[in-house]
Amino acid sequence: MTIHLSPSDPPPADTRTHGCAARSGPPGSRIVGTGRYLPERRLTNADLEKIVDTTDAWITERTGIKERRVAAPGEVTSDMAAAAGKRALERAGITAADLDMIIVGTISGDHPMPACATFVQQKLGAKNIPSFDISAACAGFLYGMSIADRFLRAGGARYILVIGVELLSRILNFEDRTTCVLFGDGAGAVVLAATDGKDGRGLLSTHIYTDGSLAESLLIPGGGSKEPVSADVVANKRNFVHMTGQDVFKAAVRNLAAASNAALEYNGMDGSQIDRVVAHQANLRILNMVGQRVDVPWDRFFINIQKYGNTSSASIPIALDELVEADALKPGEHILMCALGAGISWGSALVRW
Repeated sequence: MTIHLSPSDPPPADTRTHGCAARSGPPGSRIVGTGRYLPERRLTNADLEKIVDTTDAWITERTGIKERRVAAPGEVTSDMAAAAGKRALERAGITAADLDMIIVGTISGDHPMPACATFVQQKLGAKNIPSFDISAACAGFLYGMSIADRFLRAGGARYILVIGVELLSRILNFEDRTTCVLFGDGAGAVVLAATDGKDGRGLLSTHIYTDGSLAESLLIPGGGSKEPVSADVVANKRNFVHMTGQDVFKAAVRNLAAASNAALEYNGMDGSQIDRVVAHQANLRILNMVGQRVDVPWDRFFINIQKYGNTSSASIPIALDELVEADALKPGEHILMCALGAGISWGSALVRW
């Protein structure tokens, strides 16, 4: 299938020069199916105490994490993504043959190339449709939704599968307690469908941003063209995640709050009108501070970081699927999403369920 994308209306002038906002009249896309996949193995804080200089109390106090999932030997990123995608297709009541595009947000694909999405396409049985990855780390799912929404609004597609997936346990240094305690493996997916928006339900807007001046605060320094794979790169663990925690923490609080407020202002709303916040599960303290700055009551935040840790681009769709499974989202409710990841890249989205 050939997909044609025509320009949609530009965003209001007050957002055009800061980030990218996507909206054109009434909602043009709607989430019609969700799915998730979590590996069976649990790695608890008590387990980590045995392999790195840390304690359950230290991890819990600073992050809110109690355990995370770890992929089984032989299990790869596309396996998890395909499992979550299959579930989302089932919930949407469609098959892979109905899809017009697959977008995968990940920084931990099966191989440096080709895209993880190509293997997901193969495993789902989809044929000859555009399938590609988004490398925005924890913000990858929101970036993917923003791109998918543009295609659906333009009439170039009917159904797009957007997946957030990470297998981070294989790119972590388990001697570095500042990173290895944070992350977990998992996948989440949504099917976005084109809608005429007459009932007002769907994706109201997305807002995505990047500040490259902070790129070195969270990165994998080795393995690319700057530091090709070598014995020295591996010996010095340059092929693993490196993070300057304080820089990322400050950027997360500031930018998640700003992006969330931008979504509210763009749609003429305030925090009191938000029924549920489904935020990237990075750190409990970050989310609490964002809630205060956006003025949304804490009891409206969905929290599952204690069970899964930071699953990067997978965290928002995993949370959405848990809420759907619990029948906790009602038609017409307003759902605010936000995430920040390496780049530093971040964004928000507002959905009328």
